[in-house]
Amino acid sequence: MRLSLTRAAPALTLLALLGPVAAGLLGTVAPAFGLLPALGADELSLDPLRALLGWPGLSRAVLLSLFTGLAATALSLALTLLICAGWQGTRPFRALERALSPLLSVPHAAAAFGLAFLIAPSGWIARLIALPLGWHRPPDLLILQDPWGLSLIAGLVVKEMPFLLLMSLAALPALRPGQSLATAQALGYGRVSGWIKTVLPRLYPQICLPVYAVLAYSLSAVDVAMILGPGTPPPLAVQVLKWMNDPDLALRLQAAAGALLLLGLTLAALGLWRFGEAALARLSARWLVAGGRGHAEQFWRALGLALGALCAALVLLGLAGLAVWSLAGLWRFPELLPQGWSLRSWMRYGPDLLSLFARTLLIAAASSAIAMLLTTACLEAEQRHGLRPGTRALWLLYLPLLVPQIAFLPGLQVAGLLTGLDGTLAAVIAAHVVFVLPYAFLSLSDPFRALDPRYAAVAHALGKGASATFWRVRLPLLLRPLLTAAAVSAAVSVGLYLPTLLIGGGRVPTLTTEAVALASGGDRRVIGVTALAQTSAAFLPFALALLIPALVWRNRRGMRHGA
Repeated sequence: MRLSLTRAAPALTLLALLGPVAAGLLGTVAPAFGLLPALGADELSLDPLRALLGWPGLSRAVLLSLFTGLAATALSLALTLLICAGWQGTRPFRALERALSPLLSVPHAAAAFGLAFLIAPSGWIARLIALPLGWHRPPDLLILQDPWGLSLIAGLVVKEMPFLLLMSLAALPALRPGQSLATAQALGYGRVSGWIKTVLPRLYPQICLPVYAVLAYSLSAVDVAMILGPGTPPPLAVQVLKWMNDPDLALRLQAAAGALLLLGLTLAALGLWRFGEAALARLSARWLVAGGRGHAEQFWRALGLALGALCAALVLLGLAGLAVWSLAGLWRFPELLPQGWSLRSWMRYGPDLLSLFARTLLIAAASSAIAMLLTTACLEAEQRHGLRPGTRALWLLYLPLLVPQIAFLPGLQVAGLLTGLDGTLAAVIAAHVVFVLPYAFLSLSDPFRALDPRYAAVAHALGKGASATFWRVRLPLLLRPLLTAAAVSAAVSVGLYLPTLLIGGGRVPTLTTEAVALASGGDRRVIGVTALAQTSAAFLPFALALLIPALVWRNRRGMRHGA
């Protein structure tokens, strides 16, 4: 790797992250104030904002987005902290750690469909209750798409809790929680209260950015909301997408105004969360040093473990439900399993899904390759030139995750239309890079920086230059972390819905866009087939990340588990 390339890598990475976001926001703000020359709107006007404010469902949609976003984030964070406080370093905690990769790799849409199949009035849970109670038909209850968004909150929590847990696991080793907890317990504190008083105040600043990213995503999620969220009115992000896709092109201006409102709503929610952090810190300051040893420790530990296991079970049982429905023949309520099994759904839809499967993997491979190239170059630049990213760089890295997708992707779509790139495979790959890159960096940065510098020192002592050390020493030693980071990036790409739909203009369909499009239909068999194919596309990179090191280092046992 040439010196000039490593020096340019940080600037190129920031350009790849910030350029599309800035251009997209500009392309959203202008139509929100009436400027969209392609539609003949070439004068500044407040009419789009007036039309937005005149929409009857606006207040309900805003409150629904705010409630579901804040509730899902608070529950995900509370559950993550409760699991860490009660079980870190124990055997059940290590089992949960091993389940994290499969849980994270399941796309949001597939997890939402699986949850829907479980909790629906005719789902597995209702069937399980129906048998002892003698029900012969599904209960008349509005469980899915309920007006309060409770099922949407549940769908967000089961996917965001593993992400926050992963971020906490990455931050915890540097804090040496075992020593702090041992000291607290020696002084008579319970395990949970001791962890909260000695570890949490140092951990939260390390994971606050991922928490903000979860809040921004939960407020503006579209794919999960279309499957589990209410429809009349829907959350604001879903309604903005409806206006974007309406045949009446004049509604694009109203959609831009709605996207701008959602951006403001996200900033307000982040501000409210920061206010809550400050208030909680002030209120808990006295409690931290008051000497209370904690109450009901066993209850809180059991609750954390039970809820963590429930989240994992909901995702895994949901996948099982998708598999059963994809093979189901006749399946009457309240039978737990189908009366007949059939490959008809796979035979009918499988050939069409193969091309979507290939295109989904192509986009994932290309976007994750670009992201890995930029990430590796940035990390190598740190090693060679002594660069150390500060807090500001970390905020910039998280920016595409903090700005709602629906707030800048419509503007990016307009930019694509003006440049003629809209609806091309290259444009979709470029859009995916914006969202994949932060995850590639977060996945690879810690293993890369943790590699013992004495390996490089020995290589230099043997006459090897910086490039030779990078290619022949550092990369082979980091093969497994590199492949794992690439797998995480590819899984993120597979699950991306809005960037594929809006930048692809509907002409670059993937398994995710097809799966979400099926949400309005009632054919559970085709949903099962499509969602399973989508999940397989996300699992495949993880399988390769395990298989390739085992094959490459089959004769070198010490290299098989990475550096």
